[in-house]
Amino acid sequence: MTTLSIKVVPRSSRTRVEWGEPVRVYVTAPPVEGEANAAVIEVLAKSLGIAKSKLSIVRGEASRNKLVSIEGIEPDEVAQRLGGRG
Repeated sequence: MTTLSIKVVPRSSRTRVEWGEPVRVYVTAPPVEGEANAAVIEVLAKSLGIAKSKLSIVRGEASRNKLVSIEGIEPDEVAQRLGGRG
């Protein structure tokens, strides 16, 4: 299991993932009733090429700063898939 610190930017003009410390995840969804969290899981799953069920928010469900758990991928592979050096 790999964990990834992310910062969510809701109500963005487009959805994207930007590698850095922390990883920034831009989503068009507003931070209302879990919409942004669902969008974060969806965009990360798509960017990593894995099922959404392999991702979960471990900490920060009501915050822009989150800790996400990723099953089945090593940290170096996560970095490589998201545009980091890995």
